[in-house]
Amino acid sequence: MRRWIKSLSLVMVALVAHSNADARETVELHAKDGLLVTADVYEAEGQPDAPWIVLAHQASASRGEYRDIAPKLNSLGYNAIAIDQRSGKSFAGVFNDTAARAKEAGKSVDFVDAIPDIAAGVDYVKSKGAKKVILWGSSYSAALVLLIAGGTPDLVDAVVAMSPGEYIKGKSVAEAAKSIKAPVLLVSPPEEAAQRKPILAAVPHDEKTGFSPSNGGLHGSSALIEGFSPNPQPHWDVVIAFLRRYAPPGA
Repeated sequence: MRRWIKSLSLVMVALVAHSNADARETVELHAKDGLLVTADVYEAEGQPDAPWIVLAHQASASRGEYRDIAPKLNSLGYNAIAIDQRSGKSFAGVFNDTAARAKEAGKSVDFVDAIPDIAAGVDYVKSKGAKKVILWGSSYSAALVLLIAGGTPDLVDAVVAMSPGEYIKGKSVAEAAKSIKAPVLLVSPPEEAAQRKPILAAVPHDEKTGFSPSNGGLHGSSALIEGFSPNPQPHWDVVIAFLRRYAPPGA
């Protein structure tokens, strides 16, 4: 166990060292309850009309989950903003500033409390003139982005949910999915497919895709991280195909 933890730490340090060379801007957004939300903004060079992807992290994590993913999205022609939600800690050596502020202010940091933080990311990209907005969540935030898309059906143009499930106390993701209008992609490792299927089945239209790799995978967006995930390419293939179909750059 100790050897595995040490190896994981080395991988994470390597990921951060690689990603620090990538262009990004760290900004602070205002959630509706007044909390400052830290986010990393990645803009695709020379593509002012590129679609925007709002990236939300998994439990106990931070915007660092996307330090390797967001630059690749840029290379594919997408702008991205990776936010720190108030429910989280750190990822790849990147500490969650929003969570620290929320705790200092005595605010609740349950999973559901992060909805205003994700909404702040959507508000930001819309203020930048985004023509298309994709909402992307990981683990508990995969559940949240589906709740948001169901609760405000015209808010976004597509939804990517990495390892979604019924993680939110007092909320039914499957029930919310019945009102989703946007195309959706739900991705899970094989052992979590049973959690994904009733949510996908509840989406009332045919612009929906469910995916599990044939040879395993990781929980959440981490499945896409090169050098960390055992097989990122099948995940990238399905994500790219979905984005190209429903929110192509330049469209």
